[in-house]
Amino acid sequence: MSEQTENTQPLPPAQPKADDTQPIKPIKKKSRRWLSILIGIFGFILLIGLGGYGGYRSGINIRLKAQDSIVSKQLLEQYQFALVDIEFKRYEAATQRLEYIISKNPSYPGAQEKLTEVLVISSIPTATPAPTLTSTPDFSGAESAYQRAQQLIQMQDWGNALSAIDSIRKLDPTYKTAQVDGMYYFALRNQGNALILQQGNLEGGIYYLTLAERFGPLDSTSVQLREGARMYIVGASFWELDWRQAYEYFSQVGSGWPSMWDGTMTATQRLQYAAMRYGDDLYDQQTYCQADEQYQIAAGIGTLDATSAGHANQAHQQCYPPTEIPPTAEVVPTVAP
Repeated sequence: MSEQTENTQPLPPAQPKADDTQPIKPIKKKSRRWLSILIGIFGFILLIGLGGYGGYRSGINIRLKAQDSIVSKQLLEQYQFALVDIEFKRYEAATQRLEYIISKNPSYPGAQEKLTEVLVISSIPTATPAPTLTSTPDFSGAESAYQRAQQLIQMQDWGNALSAIDSIRKLDPTYKTAQVDGMYYFALRNQGNALILQQGNLEGGIYYLTLAERFGPLDSTSVQLREGARMYIVGASFWELDWRQAYEYFSQVGSGWPSMWDGTMTATQRLQYAAMRYGDDLYDQQTYCQADEQYQIAAGIGTLDATSAGHANQAHQQCYPPTEIPPTAEVVPTVAP
């Protein structure tokens, strides 16, 4: 009985544990600041990479443009030499030059036509004279040819002087080698200058000056003259195709060699005409101030033609419109009191 009574007694309330009375601490989230830093670093590296790639591509483009310019100049020079070779009936050399040009640029203007022309001409058989017995060459004639070459050089007959010098080398290749080389240089240099300045044969002059350069460095006058002839030829290639380019080239030729010509027009005449036509193009584009500038340049050289004269007046008015003069205030007389 007493045992049952003890079991029916209410149980004392449970005492909380010491640990349960502590406040619950919030769980801290892991910081993601390191992720932002990594993203920033990656973005910075990406920008540097893109900038470097852009610079690399730009450098490649600049190098390719420079290489194209060098190749174009080489092809132009080879084409000029080919024309001279054709003129002097050196068809084999002309064929090699033209084939080289076509291999580099199949659409080079005039190259394929000239190659076809050379192949046709060179395939025509020529009559060969019957061989005749000749005596052993008299190499003592080299001295006579040498004297003859000196006389022709003094007479400034450069073409015949070169023929006489050729005779020296054919008669005796070892005869006065240094002196003959000097005669070659002198005659070739002066023949090139004469062809450019006196005959308007720019391609031929360039060819002879280049040959003279094989025997010694050209003087500054000849170098500049050859460069002017090349610029004239390039400028003429833009004639009626791109007046801006034609004007830019002939503005350089005209400032240094105003009387240089190619048998048709002097550099000064081409400069004025190109300035007028370039001005007309600018006028059509309604770029009136630049057109006015071109017309003034052309007018400073000579009289403008009818088309440019009319455009010049209108372009000047458009570029410099008249300004209105503000009316002056009327002075009202005051009556003294």
